[in-house]
Amino acid sequence: MEVKGKIKLITETKTYGSNGFRKREMVVTTDEQYPQFINIEFIQDKTELLDKFKVGDEVEVSINLRGREWVNPQGETKYFNSIQGWRITKIQPDMPGNNNVPPPVNDAFEPGNNFGVDDNEDDDLPF
Repeated sequence: MEVKGKIKLITETKTYGSNGFRKREMVVTTDEQYPQFINIEFIQDKTELLDKFKVGDEVEVSINLRGREWVNPQGETKYFNSIQGWRITKIQPDMPGNNNVPPPVNDAFEPGNNFGVDDNEDDDLPF
């Protein structure tokens, strides 16, 4: 899956526990009628992917949805979801003057194109 949007926030890398688990988060604001603020986490060696990016960059992030179950001390089961990023690429803005409009197509079926037939010629077709 992919998420496209503008980077709103990039956190510093945090290290947890004695095993050195690393995590870094970023927030991407989507470009929709109702923009969404998507928190995406990058873990372990993927934290370094964010070093090349800054707030305001337009990006596309490849993500995986993760879910886990946890039972609290009272015996209640809780469920948690997370969004993990594993690739991020910058979306290049359009070049000035390039509005991504394809060149016009020469349509052979334009009105008035009679394909070499002279309208004044008599023919013996009944229609």
